[in-house]
Amino acid sequence: MFRFKIAFSIVVFTFMAVFIFSACDNSANEKKEKSHADKVARGEFLVTFGGCGDCHTPKVFTPKGPVLDTTKMLSGSPSTTQISEVDANLVKPGKWVLFTQDITAAVGPWGASFAANLTPDNETGIGSWNEEMFINAMRTGKHLGAGRPIMPPMPWELVGHHSDDDLKAMFAYLKSLKPVKNKVPDYMPPDIVFAQK
Repeated sequence: MFRFKIAFSIVVFTFMAVFIFSACDNSANEKKEKSHADKVARGEFLVTFGGCGDCHTPKVFTPKGPVLDTTKMLSGSPSTTQISEVDANLVKPGKWVLFTQDITAAVGPWGASFAANLTPDNETGIGSWNEEMFINAMRTGKHLGAGRPIMPPMPWELVGHHSDDDLKAMFAYLKSLKPVKNKVPDYMPPDIVFAQK
C-alpha cells in the first residue's frame, strides 16, 4: 500500500509539474504573440496617421475624388506610371513640384521620384529587408540603409526622428501586410526628365 501511495504521488506530481510548466510556457507564448500584435497595431497607427498611404498607395477615382485603392495598399507607384517630358521652368527651385494624378510620383528640381512599394513582396517590396535596414533607411535617407539617396518628397528626416520602438512597430506593420507584386519605376535624374528641346 505504501508503494502504491508513493507511485501515485509521483504520477500526480509529474502531471502537475507538466501542467504548470506547459501553462507557463503557453502564457509566455501568448505574451509574445500579444506583444507582437500590439507592435503591429502601434505600427498601423503610426503609418496611417503619418500619411504614408497618401503617396505610397495608388488611388481610385470616385465622384468624391481620389481615394486609396485598398487592394494595393502601400504598394507604391504603379509599374505602369510614365513621366512625360517636363518643362524645367515649372519646377525650378522656388517654383512648383508636380505630382501624378494618383500622387504616387513627383517631379521637382531633383528629377522624378516614385513612391516605393512598402509591402512585404520579396521581389518588388520590402520582403527581403530586415528591421535594421528599415531603421537605417529612415535615419540616413539611403535606400536599404546604405544605397542611393531616398528622393523627395519622402520625408525620411521626419520619420527618422521616431524612436527605435516606433520604427520597429512601423516595420512590423508593413511586414504584416498582404504582399503586392509591383515593380515601381526607377528614379529618373533631372537630365532625363527635363529633356533638351
